[in-house]
Amino acid sequence: MPYISPHSPVWDTSCSGWPAKLSALEDSELGEHLAYCGALRGPLHQFFTGAALLWGVVAEHVITTALLVTLLVGALSLVH
Repeated sequence: MPYISPHSPVWDTSCSGWPAKLSALEDSELGEHLAYCGALRGPLHQFFTGAALLWGVVAEHVITTALLVTLLVGALSLVH
């Protein structure tokens, strides 16, 4: 049985009953922050992102990848 607290919440939201919206200043600040964070990550982050993307493609196509690797190894063994 779920526990129901007898205490009512004591917090309030900043939108005071209206739908929450970003102001132009908040949107601008968020954009600057994201650009700054992206610049700090640099090329190593891009490498890891690309590696994760490649791993995702390989993981989705395990049989196809195994077949291609087998064919590549077989072709290389015939050449040598």
